[in-house]
Amino acid sequence: MRIKLPTGTPAELARPTVGEATGGLVLWPDIRGLRPVFDAHVQRLADDHSLVVVAPEMYPGEEDLALDARHARAATFSDDDKLSDALAAADATGFDHVGVLGFCMGGMYAMKSLASDRFDRAVAFYGMVRVPEQWAGGTQRDAIDVVRERGARGGLNLLCIFGTNDPWCPLDQIDEVEEAGATVIRYEGAEHGWAQDPSVDWYRPDDAADAWRRAEAFLTQ
Repeated sequence: MRIKLPTGTPAELARPTVGEATGGLVLWPDIRGLRPVFDAHVQRLADDHSLVVVAPEMYPGEEDLALDARHARAATFSDDDKLSDALAAADATGFDHVGVLGFCMGGMYAMKSLASDRFDRAVAFYGMVRVPEQWAGGTQRDAIDVVRERGARGGLNLLCIFGTNDPWCPLDQIDEVEEAGATVIRYEGAEHGWAQDPSVDWYRPDDAADAWRRAEAFLTQ
């Protein structure tokens, strides 16, 4: 169901259809934001793993923006605002320590959510290790900096899933996040955005099934 977080950001919230929840998860969608495919992911994860899952809208109040406008708008995003939404979503789960999962832009924010110890583990599907040039602004840091800081504090539980042919996630940056202590899984020849939306031409069903299995095992271990 749709809720509004105390930050004013809409979010999708799901509880297990049967039984009680035993944990919480925050899910960051991709640049296109909340839509039926993510509503379905939220409910499936809740049902399969007895979780309360909350997914904040990436573009609150601007849900109708076209993709080009979303890229332009991203340059004005604030890490502090996104972390506030992530923490509000964590509160909405009702659990003190939760996992965080994200895709594409949301994968970048899943890594950045590790700035707070509220998140005890994270999975990033092809999240940008460094802010892309077209999104760069004074209010955004590179995700790798947050990952390194969390690693220095101890307790870096981060799984990063990448394709080896992804222009948004260059190979040298994938190596950077692995060297910082993340567990990295590479899918040979995969480009970008191949696991979350079966309706797109570049969806890779076998790799997606394997990656989801690994992600869910990591988040629920």
